[in-house]
Amino acid sequence: MLKFALKLAAAATLLAGVSLSAPALAQDGQKTFYLLSHGGPSDAFWLDWNAGATKACDQLKVTCKISFSGGDMAAQKEAFNSALAAKPDGIATTSAQPGLWTEEVKAAKAAGIPIVFFNTDDPATGRQAYVGADLKEAGVIWAKYLVDHKMVKQGDKVFLPVEVPGASYQQLETEGIASVFDPLGIKYDVVDCGTDPAGIIAKMTDYMVANNPPAIIALGDSVAASVKRVFDGAGVPAGKIPVVGWGNSKETAEAVKSGFVNAAAWQFPSAQGFMPVALLGLAASGEPIGYDIHTFSLYDASSVEPILKLYNTK
Repeated sequence: MLKFALKLAAAATLLAGVSLSAPALAQDGQKTFYLLSHGGPSDAFWLDWNAGATKACDQLKVTCKISFSGGDMAAQKEAFNSALAAKPDGIATTSAQPGLWTEEVKAAKAAGIPIVFFNTDDPATGRQAYVGADLKEAGVIWAKYLVDHKMVKQGDKVFLPVEVPGASYQQLETEGIASVFDPLGIKYDVVDCGTDPAGIIAKMTDYMVANNPPAIIALGDSVAASVKRVFDGAGVPAGKIPVVGWGNSKETAEAVKSGFVNAAAWQFPSAQGFMPVALLGLAASGEPIGYDIHTFSLYDASSVEPILKLYNTK
C-alpha cells in the first residue's frame, strides 16, 4: 500500500450560476478563493470533494466560489478567466489536459494570485502546490499489483477502460502502466467507454464478451464503479478476472468486499477538497506553499471496511 502522504493532518456550473460553496457574498476583510473543477457536480467523487472544500471554507471563514465544468474545457477556461478578472485572494483548479493553464497561471502569478492545483496536476505551469494522487505512480502501482500477484504474463492484453481517452489522467496512468508492462511483453488496450453510466456498462460488457481479457485496470472511477454490473451482465463470476483501478465510490468499495475488484485506489476525496483551501489560506496570509500533498492509498478486502463505513454513514 502506498502511504497516505497527507502528513499535515452534464451541464457546467459556471461562476455565474449555482455555487456549491461557502457564503456567496464576502464579508468585509474576508478572503475570497475560486475553486474550479473539471468534474461534474453529481459525480460521487466530486460530491465528497465539495463537502471537504465547503468544510474548509467554513472553518477558515473564507468565501469560496466553487464551479464544475462537467468535462467542458471551454467552460472551465471561462471560469478561470472570470476568476482572474475578479482578482481573488487565490485560485485552485484541476488540470484535465496538459498545457491547459500555461497562460492563465502566468497571468495569475503576475497579478500576485496564489495558484494551487488539485486532483490532476501540471507542474510545468509553475503552480505553487498540488493536492492529489501522483497519477503516473498510480498506474505503476496497479500494474505492479497484477505482476507481483502473477495475475498477468507475457503476451497478455490487459483491458484499460476509461471515460475520457486523451485526458491527463488517462495519459499519466497509462504511462505508468506502460513502464511496468512494456519490458515484460504485456500488452494493454485503452478503450473509450464514455461518461454515460448506461453506455459505460454496455461498452465494457461488449468488450468483455468479445475479448475475454486476462485482467482489467479501471482508469477512472465511473468505469471502476461499473465492474460488478459488467461482470454480472457478461456472466463472469467474482474473482475470475483480476481487476484493479480507482475506488472512490461506494459501488467499487462494495465490489472489493465481494471479490469483483481485487484492489482499488482511494484518493481521500474530502481531504482533497479541504487541503487546497487550507493551502490558499496559508498563501493569502503570506506563508510559502511550495510543496505537494499526495492523497492516495490502495485498499483491498482486508482494508475496505473503514471506507465502506464512511459511505454507509453518509
